[in-house]
Amino acid sequence: MFEKKSIRMLITTILIFTLIYLVYLTRFIFQPVGAYFTAIAVPIIGAGMIFYITNPIVNWLEKKKIPRVFGTFIVFLLIVLFITIVIQFIAPVVQKQFTNFVDGIPKMVDSAQDLIDMWQNNQNIIPPQFENAIQNITDNLGSYAEKITTGLIGVIGQVFNFVFSFFLIPFFLFFMLKDGHRFVPFVKQFLSPKKAKSFQQLANNINHTLSSFIQGQFIVSVCVGFMLYIGYIIIDLDYSLSLALFGLVMNFIPFLGPFLSAIPAIIVGFFQEPMLAVWATVVMVVAQQIESNFISPNVMGRALSLHPLTVITLILAAGGIGGFLGLLFIIPAYAVVKTIISHFYLEWKKKQSETDPNLL
Repeated sequence: MFEKKSIRMLITTILIFTLIYLVYLTRFIFQPVGAYFTAIAVPIIGAGMIFYITNPIVNWLEKKKIPRVFGTFIVFLLIVLFITIVIQFIAPVVQKQFTNFVDGIPKMVDSAQDLIDMWQNNQNIIPPQFENAIQNITDNLGSYAEKITTGLIGVIGQVFNFVFSFFLIPFFLFFMLKDGHRFVPFVKQFLSPKKAKSFQQLANNINHTLSSFIQGQFIVSVCVGFMLYIGYIIIDLDYSLSLALFGLVMNFIPFLGPFLSAIPAIIVGFFQEPMLAVWATVVMVVAQQIESNFISPNVMGRALSLHPLTVITLILAAGGIGGFLGLLFIIPAYAVVKTIISHFYLEWKKKQSETDPNLL
């Protein structure tokens, strides 16, 4: 029996790699399909995220005997109201703060240069092994600042490309909210009762995974952004609103996001007044402690059950391959793939147990 299973596994593996190789040889056939899915990926993903945030409102309105199409229109009105508030009250402040920040970068570079020069003038207190490192930093300070600015502009460019896709997102979102609940019944009608039941369970698991992550992460990120803003206001940190919004967005990246969001605040605080860097760190630590000990356990619980090492590995890989958007979407994508594989594995075990009751 063992030998037969081994042979079957070997043949299956060979067939899988053969199929992959054939797909590679005929990849020109799939290029138009890949281009099509690449073009619609951002609108679909963006609409999907907003769908999971707003769908509970539509469901609640439907329970109140309001037709789903009218509930969808109400949600769109709320979204338009939210966007209007952002444009009128938040966007001008963020734009002004960001402009001041960009204008202040040369001053920060000059301050860093002065600080390094001061260290070099007091070389008697600097160990000799650090002199070469300090000299290297001094020589490349301009290039470091340029790289940081270029990287920041690159991230902002990706964000603007994502925002540009919002022209298509409302169309996808409207039909997701209006007809999304019909997708599973539509597919089930083409399946046998047993497969239809399995597909229903799989769809429910995926829906639970995505809704738990997106809704929970949204609530948690908003709370963290609000706490950071209050903290930055208290310590009188420059660009407080922009830095808090940056922290809000970065908090969508599990585990590493909070640390990434603290870096700009610490740098800004250091050049504004060195002690403010310490206070900015304190604000970040307090906000993250409140989030990890009180907010996340009550909002998200252990919805995804991902090991921290797995999260770090996925984020590092996604950051190198997909950039900022890869960091945002890798965790829910992995959770969905994990849910699908787990479902089919359990179905396979169930089928094996039915075939051979003594197997398990």
